[in-house]
Amino acid sequence: MDEYLAKRAALIAEDRVGRLDSGRREFYTADSEKADGIVRRIRAAEAISVWGADNKAVDGADDATHLFPGMAFLTARELIVKTKLFKIMSKLPKGSLLHAHLDATVNARVLLDIALKYPAFHVRSSSALSEATLKTVQPEFNPLAPSAWTEHRSLTNASYTPGTWVPLQDARRNFAFGGPEGFDQWVLGALTISPAEAYRTHNTTSKIWDKFTSTFLTSSGLIHYMPVWEQYVRTFLLSSIEDGISYIEVRVNFWHKLMLDADGGETITHREWLSVFDRVTNEVKASMAQQSRADEFVGCKIIYTTLRFITPEELVWYTEDCITLKKEFPHLIAGFDLVGHEDSLKPLIDYFVPLTEFVERQKEEGVEIPFIFHAGETLGDGTPADVNLYDAILLGTKRIGHGFSLIKHPKLMQICREKNIAVETCPISNEILRLTSSMPMHPLPAVINHGVPVTLCSDDPSAFGNMGLSYDFFQVLVASETNGLHTMGCLARDSFKYTCLTDEEKAQAMTSWDKQWSKFIQWVVEEEGFVEVPEEAQPSSTDFTNLRRLKKA
Repeated sequence: MDEYLAKRAALIAEDRVGRLDSGRREFYTADSEKADGIVRRIRAAEAISVWGADNKAVDGADDATHLFPGMAFLTARELIVKTKLFKIMSKLPKGSLLHAHLDATVNARVLLDIALKYPAFHVRSSSALSEATLKTVQPEFNPLAPSAWTEHRSLTNASYTPGTWVPLQDARRNFAFGGPEGFDQWVLGALTISPAEAYRTHNTTSKIWDKFTSTFLTSSGLIHYMPVWEQYVRTFLLSSIEDGISYIEVRVNFWHKLMLDADGGETITHREWLSVFDRVTNEVKASMAQQSRADEFVGCKIIYTTLRFITPEELVWYTEDCITLKKEFPHLIAGFDLVGHEDSLKPLIDYFVPLTEFVERQKEEGVEIPFIFHAGETLGDGTPADVNLYDAILLGTKRIGHGFSLIKHPKLMQICREKNIAVETCPISNEILRLTSSMPMHPLPAVINHGVPVTLCSDDPSAFGNMGLSYDFFQVLVASETNGLHTMGCLARDSFKYTCLTDEEKAQAMTSWDKQWSKFIQWVVEEEGFVEVPEEAQPSSTDFTNLRRLKKA
């Protein structure tokens, strides 16, 4: 038996040698080993106490819902926030956030509260509102010039003409279906995806993408108004810092060529967008330094994006615009991407000519703007969306956004390992957008076990209700017996490797992160080390299957 167990242990070790947390002895300390053990014991205990089969389903779910670690996020969120494990993940320094779309990074409630401060905002609906249509009719927002303000006072009275603008504050005050609270629920429902939408009424990728896209159409009228946008950017940066994120490369959609100014006119150019973004970022950095917290915020860069439904000819305008902005803001523009639903919109191959011309134009202008393409965000195998992976790699992408179908392509995984092309994995986004039903079914563990570089990302957190990165880190940790606190630390620290920072900046960022990690480890040991764990929840190897058997026994 001893000989067999030795062979067994050797085979397991050999199988895991390519993982990002394998052979990282320099990363481990006596305290970090202790903290890792504490986290594993807490996870084992909560597998029974929180996720046991006899627990009732959370509010709003079917009572028969079976709870398990890594289950559907929107159903589990109320339970997640009550766990010790989430408390620990909330404190963990997350490193870099490398895949998030700016227009969906600030909590929807906060965005609405910001907009309510401005009398210029008006709202309208495309058809008459009733109890029956509240969930299907979307609000549309627009800040109007003072000369265009209207005298209408309600969206819901019998005299309202669909399509007519009503001052936002009046529409909210006079909302017939629950007053201001009912109005807020209507708006927030349009800005977010509910559990019922994600798991019942919109339970296919195409249906949920229709709902997902509609959240951006609603939020656009609130965000693309410079007085709001400036506060929005600041709120995004500060909330990210508070969640333990110290560096960001955020995707900004430049499809709209102009933003509204304070007077409601379409006058704000892309150059002015970046000027404000740059100023706000520097102000946040200065504020952190004044608080003696400079190590907690390295900075934020922008990945220039436009939408993948434009024509190849139209793309040329955006690539030239990107080059112009890069020349003026070389420290701010990190890369270029095309975004949108891969299954229904144009594949990368359709843009081959303007994309290759873009590369040549960069050489002529003396700039470097790496591609950071979305690719493989699909269930397909051999479909155009899946084949985007091949084109992204052949076109020289620095990272791959989502890469959900990458696991189907052994050669592409090999190339990613050899060229250090990191996959920007967005676990909760993939689940809510119906690529997988739960984290135990997500391909991420297989990608990690194949040694492919990975960074955890949030994608569009305001639509999903998972602000920051703590929830994504939680879901990845709780759904795997192999991953531990060291794994999550490696994911966070290694994220700096795949950024568009210079080598010197990466080294400085990692040094700062190391300090945060040491403080975090000490906190885990001191704050959670006394946690009592039931005897049956302390097997030598954390195994949820065995724990469930113990529970039944």
